Amino acid sequence: MSQSGLREVEHEITVTAPAAAVYRLIAEVQNWPRIFPPTIYVQREAQGENAERIHIWATANGEAKTWTSRRTLDPEGLRITFRQEVSAPPVAAMGGTWIIEPVSDGESRVRLLHDYRATDDDPESLAWIDEAVDRNSRSELAALKENVEAAHAAEDLTFSFEDTIRVNGSAKDVFDFVNEAQAWPERLPHVATVRFEEPSPGLQELEMDTRAKDGSTHTTKSYRVTFPHARIAYKQVTLPALMTLHTGYWTFAEDDAGVAASSQHTVTINTANVARILGADATVEDAKKYVQGALSTNSRATLGHAKDYAEARA
Repeated sequence: MSQSGLREVEHEITVTAPAAAVYRLIAEVQNWPRIFPPTIYVQREAQGENAERIHIWATANGEAKTWTSRRTLDPEGLRITFRQEVSAPPVAAMGGTWIIEPVSDGESRVRLLHDYRATDDDPESLAWIDEAVDRNSRSELAALKENVEAAHAAEDLTFSFEDTIRVNGSAKDVFDFVNEAQAWPERLPHVATVRFEEPSPGLQELEMDTRAKDGSTHTTKSYRVTFPHARIAYKQVTLPALMTLHTGYWTFAEDDAGVAASSQHTVTINTANVARILGADATVEDAKKYVQGALSTNSRATLGHAKDYAEARA
């Protein structure tokens, strides 16, 4: 504490990767949901020379939170400073610095500094923030180390794909169908049950049991961020056994001919479970095809029912 109510903490980790490569990874916020476990989605809202304003959605102690931050980038000094512009209670103010220091040509030290205050300097709130910052900092640094060091190995395991259909209706109606996930058990045959919460407008927690072709059910949990009536971004936090990562977004682009409704997925294959699920001779490519087939089947089914819903209302 350098002044009453202000907490200052530091976490660090050593990464087997060049400092410049680590800096670039942290600077590219669009990849954060793939790199940092707590991050659900990041949107860049304003950008200038070596400065930017970003909106972040992330979990803290199991609760979904959102805030905006301003960042100053120093690529030569390998430093990134950040300051929350609008904090989420119980945080009254939050800021800090990423510092990347070369240890050798192939190794670097990453230091993550935070300073923060609790709303009304409440001791219980400060303790909650202490725990959240410590948990998230350790998680972020461990994930950063893992993702940088495994970048080449994971390159062949991560892939993206997208399915699009045309809808003769309005973007609002298609958006509403996907947004109203609490109604999916009545609207979508492959969805058995849904547990849905929206703790704040546009920030959703969605847990559901879906039916596979063989009749089995699988439970997944996602956090979703909605942008009416254009986009719904999500990150799965409870994953099927064949995936270590699943992020994506639904988009609804209206034009003179109707709506282009799309479902995009980014997935990383869990190689540890390929043989157990698909057989001893199965390859990573087999797993990619299997996962893409399963996700595309469900996405296209959802889009198809959304199309019927929107066109019936047109």
